[in-house]
Amino acid sequence: MTKLRLAIVGAGPAGIYAADILLKAERKFDVSIDLFEQLPAPYGLVRYGVAPDHPRIKGIITALREVLDRGDIRLFGNVRYGEDITLDDLKRHYHAVIFATGAIRDTDLDIPGIDAVGSYGAADFVSWFDGHPDVPREWPLDAASVAVIGNGNVALDISRMLAKHAEDLLVTEIPDNVHAGLAASQVTDVHVFGRRGPAQVKFTPLELRELGELRDVDMVVYDEDFDYDEASKAAIASNKQVLVIDRVLQSWRKRDSVNNAGGTASRRLHLHFWAKPLEVVTDDQGRVAALRWERTAPDGQGGVVGTGEIREVAIQSLYRAVGYFGSPLPGIPFDKRHGVIPNHEGQALRQDSNERVPGVYATGWIKRGPVGLIGHTKSDAMETISHVINDQGSWWTPADPSPEAIPALLAERGARWTDLDGWHRLDAHEIGLGAPQERARVKVVPREDMVRVSRGE
Repeated sequence: MTKLRLAIVGAGPAGIYAADILLKAERKFDVSIDLFEQLPAPYGLVRYGVAPDHPRIKGIITALREVLDRGDIRLFGNVRYGEDITLDDLKRHYHAVIFATGAIRDTDLDIPGIDAVGSYGAADFVSWFDGHPDVPREWPLDAASVAVIGNGNVALDISRMLAKHAEDLLVTEIPDNVHAGLAASQVTDVHVFGRRGPAQVKFTPLELRELGELRDVDMVVYDEDFDYDEASKAAIASNKQVLVIDRVLQSWRKRDSVNNAGGTASRRLHLHFWAKPLEVVTDDQGRVAALRWERTAPDGQGGVVGTGEIREVAIQSLYRAVGYFGSPLPGIPFDKRHGVIPNHEGQALRQDSNERVPGVYATGWIKRGPVGLIGHTKSDAMETISHVINDQGSWWTPADPSPEAIPALLAERGARWTDLDGWHRLDAHEIGLGAPQERARVKVVPREDMVRVSRGE
């Protein structure tokens, strides 16, 4: 019977699902899985990429925790691939590796002025309000009027966090430094821009509906955006999700705040459709001063064309939420255009020859790009694992596959790794921090504090 030693790099949903599927699906050999994570805590995108006021989505953590708590997967947190452990190390100690490192950088938006002072990527802002240990503790929230470019769920997440009153987030696991920053925010108006119309948005009905439930925030939509063409009418008639989105937006049109007429809330969230960003206008200090955009129109085939009508809205900061992008990994092929590991159904491919890279696999967003919801990651992992199982003849031949070799290697390199017991300690500590205020938890943010608590130091 073959004894497989498998490494998985990335302990978010993609990595944990892959480990679980392999352990459950394959009975022909013993399999030993080590899960490496660069952060001291597991769960990746669910812990650091989902807004804190999304308890339903964060419920996925319960399922992920059940997988880890079975005890048949070893977790090595606070271990950076390429530094604490390398590809040569993996080849020496494992038969194969699956990369599940996700996509955590912002996709570029190539318009003039996008690098101005006050222009930010959505991923960085999400990392800040989710208490990611590797971003600054402070975030500049001195703008009264803010633009958000994008019509996906991330755009709505950051728009909601910008418009929502900080005290309404105290029931969540929001870190103390984030609450303090949002409480001091000067924002009064958030403008969300999408190139296409209301029937072509990429966000989900749930995300949209939540916007309309914000306390003391007026939803502002504009009648001119709802002169639907035949393609939009057909989409509403044939797609239940689009129908629900249209119903929500139409209900907002009946409110007093429509077209900026008579809203009474202290904050406003404006939705601008048919709006193509052209330029971030800056002041003489190089700071964001306005967004210049072109009014678009449907082209009859699902796309848009420019109308030549140029508009401008005064803003003091801007967030681009036009997609996430993967990061290259040392020694692993990388598609710079799409931000993924080139692959065939999860089998890594050499970019120059399209030949398979033995022993190297990918799953999740580093495999297919940042598309689909978290739940889609499970079926994605199943595809990759089917190849892992069938490729036994092309695995690496490790010189030292003993389980004891990895802790010894990390200790030799001075890596202060955290394990599953350490995560349980940190988890209990965060829950304890939240208990006096009757909160679910309060996240520990500094990496050093996370490591110290996890290691019981």
